[in-house]
Amino acid sequence: MTHILAIDQGTTSSRAIVFDADMKITASAQEEFPQHFPDSGWVEHDPGDLWSTTAGTCRAAIEKAGLGPNEIAAIGITNQRETVVVWDKETGKPVYNAIVWQDRRTADYCRALREAGHDKMIRARTGLLADPYFSATKLKWILDNVEGARDRASRGELLFGTVDCFLIWKLTGGTAHVTDATNAARTSLYDIHKGRWSTTICELFDIPMNMLPEVKDCAADFGMTRPDLFGRPVPILGVAGDQQAATIGQACFEPGMLKSTYGTGCFALLNTGETAVTSNNRLLTTIAYQFDDKPTYALEGSIFVAGAVVQWLRDGLKIIRDAAETQPLAEKADPNQNIVLVPAFVGLGAPYWHAECRGAIYGLTRNSGPEEFARAALESVGYQTRDLLEAMQADWQGEGAGATLRVDGGMSASDWAMQFLSDIIGASVDRPEVLETTALGAAWLAGQRAGIYPDMAGFSESWRLERTFDPQMAEDQRSAKYGDWKRAVESTLAY
Repeated sequence: MTHILAIDQGTTSSRAIVFDADMKITASAQEEFPQHFPDSGWVEHDPGDLWSTTAGTCRAAIEKAGLGPNEIAAIGITNQRETVVVWDKETGKPVYNAIVWQDRRTADYCRALREAGHDKMIRARTGLLADPYFSATKLKWILDNVEGARDRASRGELLFGTVDCFLIWKLTGGTAHVTDATNAARTSLYDIHKGRWSTTICELFDIPMNMLPEVKDCAADFGMTRPDLFGRPVPILGVAGDQQAATIGQACFEPGMLKSTYGTGCFALLNTGETAVTSNNRLLTTIAYQFDDKPTYALEGSIFVAGAVVQWLRDGLKIIRDAAETQPLAEKADPNQNIVLVPAFVGLGAPYWHAECRGAIYGLTRNSGPEEFARAALESVGYQTRDLLEAMQADWQGEGAGATLRVDGGMSASDWAMQFLSDIIGASVDRPEVLETTALGAAWLAGQRAGIYPDMAGFSESWRLERTFDPQMAEDQRSAKYGDWKRAVESTLAY
């Protein structure tokens, strides 16, 4: 039993990765699943797709690795956060599709919460804003709009969970209704200071507390899988939401350490240790990880569009066929053209939190072409990251905050984008050898619980640097370019 199976259930696909005793990837499998958009601003998944692709990729990865039933020591799970599933306690049948974290259907209700003055109480207990992004209002919508759901929930017939919780329930054959502290902290129902579900908030949203799962540490006994799934029962020993798992995978265990993950969006987390810092700059206060019932906190900033801006170049403008083409295009861009792209395609995230804002481009000339668009797209990610870092540094004055940024995710593979990121933030950017940090974090949680991976200190020592990007841009140029970005954002918000 020297291997760990990591489940990485994401927004557009499910993946399973097998890690060996040295935390090296042995095999992996990935499967995409359909997205459902039943109305404007609505995003849903079929929970059956989440389960079938997870189970299928797990079996495929184990088969690719050539492993037998007795060679998987444990399972670690990481998942898309905030997405909501409600299912029948006896049959396991969902009462409605999973409502995805991107879904905005409860925007009017959230506005009413803010106008009624509830936002301050929600922030004080949960560290989160009254926003459709989080789970609570999605759960309330299901109870209010699915016929009979609220009555059935009150009678104890329905269960609620984020995706990790639903997968654990399926994996264990319905014997475990549990989640971890990082996922619970993203629901807007969990008091991150007292470490329990908030009775006050559940009453505000009219949510029966008997629906809610038990909350455990990130490394804990989450249950045993059904024997028929993998040939024998396998313990589930690690769980963390995807951005927290990436923080763990980057070994950001000391206060002041900072990571940024560049996928469809971008999520930056700053470890603030035992202190739950209240943001004055509209960042989120959240749990980075929890061991031995003791939470470690973080400030988090979310960028809605990072890698998605490259997808827009490919699928919207059709000026590239592959994401890798952006770097050579950006390198050829006319240095005399000062084009700024504000990619607010679905609004602006932190620190602006403006859902109705839409994208804009400034500085176009007759000579503007694919090269300039590519450069502006990559630069927009750097600018948005600096927005987050400046807000974090304003909120938390701890030693070393933001001195070095550890990066991962698909866009971090671009040398050009990472060099510009270093230039515009004026700090070093460290890219690790292993970019699959989310899955690695989940694997380490399970592996160290199983006794085959090192402790936190040993894992930190095993982190390996692939390349450091140091600032090369002159300070006056850096200030001028960032000033142009800030003016562009102000103009976009005004429009």
